[in-house]
Amino acid sequence: MDDLVVIGAGPYGLSIAAHAAAAGLGVRLLGRPMASWRDHMPDGMYLKSEPWSSNLSAPDGRHTLAEYCATRGAVAEHGTPLPIGTFSAYGMWFARQAAPAVEEVTVTEVTPQGDGFRVHTAEGPPLLARTVALAVGVMPFVHHPEALRDLPPDHYTHSTGHRDLTRFAGREVAVLGAGQAALETAVLLAEQGARPCLVARCSRLNWNTVPQPLNRPPLHSLRNPHSGLGTGWRSWVWSELPWAVRRLPAHTRERIAATALGPAGAWWLRDRFERRVPVLLGHRLHRAVAAGERTRLGLTTRAGESVVLDVAHVIAATGFAPDLARLDLLDAGLRAALATVGEGRAPELSPGFESSWPGLFFAGLLAAPSFGPSMRFVHGAGFTAGRLVGGVRKRLGARGPRSGSPGAARLDRADAPGRCPGPGAPPGHPKTYLR
Repeated sequence: MDDLVVIGAGPYGLSIAAHAAAAGLGVRLLGRPMASWRDHMPDGMYLKSEPWSSNLSAPDGRHTLAEYCATRGAVAEHGTPLPIGTFSAYGMWFARQAAPAVEEVTVTEVTPQGDGFRVHTAEGPPLLARTVALAVGVMPFVHHPEALRDLPPDHYTHSTGHRDLTRFAGREVAVLGAGQAALETAVLLAEQGARPCLVARCSRLNWNTVPQPLNRPPLHSLRNPHSGLGTGWRSWVWSELPWAVRRLPAHTRERIAATALGPAGAWWLRDRFERRVPVLLGHRLHRAVAAGERTRLGLTTRAGESVVLDVAHVIAATGFAPDLARLDLLDAGLRAALATVGEGRAPELSPGFESSWPGLFFAGLLAAPSFGPSMRFVHGAGFTAGRLVGGVRKRLGARGPRSGSPGAARLDRADAPGRCPGPGAPPGHPKTYLR
């Protein structure tokens, strides 16, 4: 039985596994490394955050993005946008340098087993684990506007559904949203020969300003400090004090997670966008119907006027909604038993990222209603990894890790492939591919 199974091999999963291995735990890391970044972002995208705030977390502080770029002759400097492909390659390099070997398997279900867990995979017999950390990224939680859900599946997609946008060349595409994903997707569509139109409820688009130099006079730094989530005291609090956010009342944390650091475009994208992409601002989508191979969107302006937009395809760049009900790989009875944050659908977590079910830990988006908006960004992995592993060690308690050597990736699996019934376990779950 392994001390810890980490499910998901993105920035959070890789960082947690690196800290667990360094702590001497018997850890298994399951998933496709950097899958969201490699498989669900179009060619030509750039990292919005600054390179110095986009490091994965290793216990010794090494294996940074700057270190990787230096070995490749690439630039990773403040104020210079970094290609998504470079960041993805960095994550793969980190996986080789700092984390236990990644096992590229598909986890289909996690069920309770005694005082631990049984982890089922599509590729072989199940694993037994004393603790489990779910770091599944954002893909299980993609959000589509309600009005789109009755359309035929080929009429609309989420912005994460495209690695290559060239198939839309010459076609009219409505892009829904006002954040970086919507703005950059629209620009890339236009630059690759499509005819995009951005549709957003807001009356104006927000754009980040050009970042201030890292080295500034002390008074300037005091008035407007840099942080991993941007410049200013509010961003600094979200970035540096997630532990303080967790101490706030549940309804306050829910509001912060839902509204802080709202939609905005990167400063370096603005000129490209304004030269190429028409916009319909202040328009709310209320209806979508298929008309042959095309889609007609019924929009309403703030003045109550109706507008019809006829397009070949709709791309919803409408973000992600943390919701335990959509985490199909987790046993249904176990999901139903978890305490949640206030009226929301995200797990209430301890200071060590442990849920109300002993031994079950969460990282990333599902932790945002507990620890704040930094959990939506790569930067939050630095806060999460060490604390979560500390929580795992506390849960393991006086029994100590069972690994044969520090950081060993143990090979023992459950003897029988049968399912542990667990409370309320349904007859089966669909496969969930790790991100």
